[in-house]
Amino acid sequence: MTSKIIGVGNYIPSETISNLFFGEHVFLNEEGDLLKDSNESITKKLQKITGIEERRYASSTQVASDLGLISAQSAIEDSGIDPETLDYIIFAHNFGDVRFGTIQSDTVPSLASRVKHSLQIKNNFCVAYDVLFGCPGWIEGVIQANAFIRSGIAKRCLIIGAETLSRVVDIHDRDSMIYADGAGAIILEANDADDSGIKSHLSASYTLNEKDFLYFGKSYNNESCPDTKYIKMDGRKIYEFALSNVPTAMKKCLDDSGYSINELSKIIIHQANEKMDEAIVERFYQLYDMSVPSGIMPMVISKLGNSSVATIPTLLTMILKNELESHTIQKDDIILFASVGAGMNINALVYKF
Repeated sequence: MTSKIIGVGNYIPSETISNLFFGEHVFLNEEGDLLKDSNESITKKLQKITGIEERRYASSTQVASDLGLISAQSAIEDSGIDPETLDYIIFAHNFGDVRFGTIQSDTVPSLASRVKHSLQIKNNFCVAYDVLFGCPGWIEGVIQANAFIRSGIAKRCLIIGAETLSRVVDIHDRDSMIYADGAGAIILEANDADDSGIKSHLSASYTLNEKDFLYFGKSYNNESCPDTKYIKMDGRKIYEFALSNVPTAMKKCLDDSGYSINELSKIIIHQANEKMDEAIVERFYQLYDMSVPSGIMPMVISKLGNSSVATIPTLLTMILKNELESHTIQKDDIILFASVGAGMNINALVYKF
């Protein structure tokens, strides 16, 4: 038995934020001093490194569970199932529901339970819970759902990834330009009719030296908001960590699947940083003494930014619904999913369509 995707959905917020939006921001360094470069120079440098031209923000009336609900409804509609037949609803996020104009995280009740309530599911044995695992949280939710299905605990699961990172960023930190909002979801079902489905997976947490690469810290503007905490990262260390560890994890996962590198059709990787993702995939192919094939890695970060747990299911939905030019997934295609995040977590998954 395998676990098979039978429905996909996403929600891409309508509010488009271009790099011009940051033209009047006051960017500071960690000491609170004004950056020497102009904002135009800062945004150009960001675009060159990350590839980000635009990102999407949720509307002022929406929170993460709202985005997750819309993507879940889309996935349910795409699958054609009765939501009452769901055994699990797994919601991956990192900061809960953060209302516009605040930074307070609301996680009680769980976001998964809020979605279950909004779907009006009466089945008490449909278990709803959240996963906090950084950007790889959605893949981790899929891996957990697969374990439930393979063990006979569940037959059908809804896995959601949604985040509103725009609500937890320090506007005085230039890294704030990377982050975005969005949501994606799939329906995963037990499958014994054919050989499609999840073939292998891998997860890891590096906590000995990497625990604080991503953290909650004070604003760089110590005068206006001295006590509020925001998402912060040591970008250089995260970049080096990803390049050192993600390619080998991807190789182990692919090798464990039994498929060869030549059978790989696509790599759907967390849309974190275009240059970093390109370097990861290049090092992955170097482990097989190969060059990166053309068109192997679809990217949407240039228009959607980094929406954390939402990037992979959003991209997968776009491809399967023929919304991404020059990228398709056909029957029997072998797809390698991979993600890195929270400064220390890595996972990967091989899937046959």
